[in-house]
Amino acid sequence: MQQLLAPIQRFLHCETPQTWIDVARVETSLDDLLIDHCNCELKAAQTAMYLLRRYALTKDSGRLLLSWAKPYEEFVYFKERDIGQFLARDARKNELSAPLQPNAHFGFAQDLIPPLIRLIKEEFHHFEQVLELMHARQIPYRNIRAGRYAKGLMSHVTTHEQDILRDKLIVGAYIEARSCERFAKLAPYLDPQLAKFYVSLLRSEARHYEDYLTLAQLVSPQDISARVAYFGEREAELIMAADDEFRFHSGQPR
Repeated sequence: MQQLLAPIQRFLHCETPQTWIDVARVETSLDDLLIDHCNCELKAAQTAMYLLRRYALTKDSGRLLLSWAKPYEEFVYFKERDIGQFLARDARKNELSAPLQPNAHFGFAQDLIPPLIRLIKEEFHHFEQVLELMHARQIPYRNIRAGRYAKGLMSHVTTHEQDILRDKLIVGAYIEARSCERFAKLAPYLDPQLAKFYVSLLRSEARHYEDYLTLAQLVSPQDISARVAYFGEREAELIMAADDEFRFHSGQPR
């Protein structure tokens, strides 16, 4: 596991503070932690879908993605929901109904589509896995407000159109890397079932961070090292700052 985590630890500009772990490991925090983790998996899939629809796919293929996401979004956004019923639905619905067509006007479309589609599939699967854990533990899903972390990172994305995609891909890399680091940090403090699950997520989250970073450099005509470092500093500030709300990516609890 350490071999897998070493590049991520070098990439991130700070470790998760013990103050966050001390709150996260408490039994009373588990409901919020799992619900927010579930939401984070959906948000990650939605972000990748947005990037594909905005840059890499035709409009018709973009609509296919929206249809793919619909059952997940309806579960989260509609108040009338049943975890057991959602998990019992036909698993074949978690597939694209037709091949995706690349946007002929975007030169990197064929580079973005395979890794981001794989990411979306994995995030949807993780979403379902978290729901299964919640269902087994009789933790009902409820709507909770998103934390400030992702929004805080996105606030630093450039307004220059030619560089927006680069910045959003870098932000994606940091979110995935921090998720991986937190899974590893938190696992030793959890019960065996949840610890095993979080450790099982490390490899895919590590690959997601690498994919995002590779794509960010691919779409940029300049070296992205300085921009990566800039977002690394902003990400560390969010992680180390005091935070009023406890979330999976929140800062230090007040």
